[in-house]
Amino acid sequence: MDLTQNVKAVQEKIAAAARAAGRDPGEITLCAATKVQTDETIRAVIAAGVPVCGENRVQELTAHLDAGAYAGAQVHFIGHLQTNKVRQVVGRVALIHSVDSEHLLRAIHRQAEKLGIVQDILLEVNVAGEESKGGCTPEALPALAELAQKSGCVRLRGLMAIPPVSTGLGANRKYFSQMRNLFVDIMKKMSDNQDVMDCLSMGMSADFEDAVAEGATLVRVGTALFGPRPPLGTPR
Repeated sequence: MDLTQNVKAVQEKIAAAARAAGRDPGEITLCAATKVQTDETIRAVIAAGVPVCGENRVQELTAHLDAGAYAGAQVHFIGHLQTNKVRQVVGRVALIHSVDSEHLLRAIHRQAEKLGIVQDILLEVNVAGEESKGGCTPEALPALAELAQKSGCVRLRGLMAIPPVSTGLGANRKYFSQMRNLFVDIMKKMSDNQDVMDCLSMGMSADFEDAVAEGATLVRVGTALFGPRPPLGTPR
């Protein structure tokens, strides 16, 4: 595995997809999805030029933070967040991608208030209505966004989605297009918050080029950078 070459290849594909859509490649941030990666691999991908690392599990996040593995990159939490683990995440990451309920939103607000900080978040939308995935419904999004806007210790930065597993080029474009429309609609309604609504997080290894074409500002890429993930519990 040549991380430097993999990072370069992904960055080139992002740039090409952006230019084909009439966008500036500089508008799109590459986030390395570092689930099950080692401290050494995380340091290597950052050294190869990845500006953001996204972690799925709280236990791995805290271990890598304690080891200083993310030095030189911004850290995001991109996985499902349980309310009983909010205190381990709030204030330790730049952005939480997966806020999908009033209960979780209020828990994040309370913890941020205790710390005297403002926590940046994204609202996760279950755009395809999959029962196996988190995310609020598109219909519930406006009310949740309004609550986030009123929460003084939470700053709404945008939206996130995890569409169905891509079955081929173009398979998820309709979902990415729906997310772009939701993003624009919510921005119009956030009169007091429009200036910081700048992140549409969507697209992974199999479909990030389609996501860029439909307006993603951040793509979360794991396999295309690191190769297939080893099974959990495999010695690394």
